[in-house]
Amino acid sequence: MSMLTPPGMGGEYRIKGDKYPRMRRPRGRRRIVLAAAASLAVAGLLGWGSLQLIDVFTGDDKASAAGGTKDCVTKKAEADPARRGERKPLPKPGQITVNVFNATPRSGLAKDAADELKKRGFAIGKVGNATKAYDKKVRGTGILLGARAATDTALPVLGTQIAGAEKQTDTRKGGEVDLILGSRFKDLAKKEDADRALAALANPAPASSKAPSTDGKNC
Repeated sequence: MSMLTPPGMGGEYRIKGDKYPRMRRPRGRRRIVLAAAASLAVAGLLGWGSLQLIDVFTGDDKASAAGGTKDCVTKKAEADPARRGERKPLPKPGQITVNVFNATPRSGLAKDAADELKKRGFAIGKVGNATKAYDKKVRGTGILLGARAATDTALPVLGTQIAGAEKQTDTRKGGEVDLILGSRFKDLAKKEDADRALAALANPAPASSKAPSTDGKNC
């Protein structure tokens, strides 16, 4: 045995010549250390993933819902001309020329209605009997007839003077509108009632606000 050989070590650990044995750590301890490190890494990943899932199902959803609601309200406001302040100005009675036609068998109705409308500030055009297309065929109080452009201008203003009249449009190009008196017509609306209706038409009450829906389908 060489003098360099530690006591009690022989065989493969016996020092021979100028070579020394390599002292290695037991492999079992290395495996334990690696397994512990891997376990810590897996636990960390699981914890991080859990936090991400919690954010998805709580904070992120609320944020996206709030953002969706805001976008929905904004789109509705942009799509509504009244909210954008682009509502067409209503013409004054003096700017509206009305042709009054009688579609009933009773005589004198067109002249009486035209005279009263003139007193209320409307310009009067033609006055007479209705054409065959309407004569004795208007069952209600009357028909307000004008160009498509008059749908939300002249026709509503004239409609404040006669209750229950039906609004219709045709292909005319001019700005005149027709009042065709029907079988149920008795008289124009009382002036005070017509004035109130005209004031309400010019200054409509704001629509009642509703809580915006967070459902994207309502956008």
